[in-house]
Amino acid sequence: MAAKSQYAELARQLSAIGAVKRGLSRVLPPDCPGGSAAVLTLLERHGEMRMSRLAELLAVDMSVTSRHVAHAAERGWIERAPDLADRRSRILRLTPAGRELLDELARRTTEIFARTLSDWTDDEVGQLNTMLARLRENFGDCRPGRYGSGPAVAPVPSPAAPVPTPSPVPEAAPRETPARRQSQDG
Repeated sequence: MAAKSQYAELARQLSAIGAVKRGLSRVLPPDCPGGSAAVLTLLERHGEMRMSRLAELLAVDMSVTSRHVAHAAERGWIERAPDLADRRSRILRLTPAGRELLDELARRTTEIFARTLSDWTDDEVGQLNTMLARLRENFGDCRPGRYGSGPAVAPVPSPAAPVPTPSPVPEAAPRETPARRQSQDG
């Protein structure tokens, strides 16, 4: 088991991951906000589904999901078809235009990672992928009452409950590379 200081550092690093997420959001086309990209990605990964299931997977309120779905549907990236099992519901599915956009997003994301991590070896990128997958697997789907089998966690506070504000966490220091080490050595 790792030392508590290692877990504290992990918490700081994960809190600072916002910089990575902001960098990735810059590759999204102007008419495709992150919420729309998430909707398309989940429909590609899990197949067609009802909006209620999509809201669960997004871990957001139905009204937020509805806005994301409306945005994507207006642009022709998804379609809403009647659910034959329940006429009150709609089934969401990707359109060819949505798949095309996802291909473009994958290309852009791959390019930004290739450019940003150009000084990483294939082994280092593979280790990061393995460790992140393991971290996600260990946490499972930690939302209460959902489909995953992750460890039990404290329930998410309701919107009416006061939410503690975490102390600010400084961004991670730049990773030391051989070139950076060389320039510091003189």
